[in-house]
Amino acid sequence: MTIDEIRDNFALLDEWDDRYRYVIELGRTLAPMPEEEHSAANKVQGCASQVWLSRKIDRNGEPRLHYLGDSDAHIVRGLIAILLTLYSDRTPKEILATDAAAIFDEFGFREHLTPQRSNGFRSMIERIRSDARETLATAAS
Repeated sequence: MTIDEIRDNFALLDEWDDRYRYVIELGRTLAPMPEEEHSAANKVQGCASQVWLSRKIDRNGEPRLHYLGDSDAHIVRGLIAILLTLYSDRTPKEILATDAAAIFDEFGFREHLTPQRSNGFRSMIERIRSDARETLATAAS
């Protein structure tokens, strides 16, 4: 699924209850995260619920970052699914050029998520952007 498909599906849903159900459905599409990936190193700090993001770097040619994500909260799993649609399997430069916060604002999440969930979402974005900066720095040295 692409971000444009998610955007189109979201636009078809007028009620926020339906939009929440859709986000939860997206969370069910996440690839399973192996139990050993639910580690302290992969845990995202700053989230009200438990969130893990594991990163693999494909160094064939220009590096690409691949992510798995998981959470103990259904709605957060859906947010992770949207975030990984934007960022997973992208180059560090593509990641740094993508403004996930603007896309989430476009979807109306700022007004419809609790402050804790919004803070957690920003923590997930910063974690991925930090990984991209670190990967770029490593590739340059």
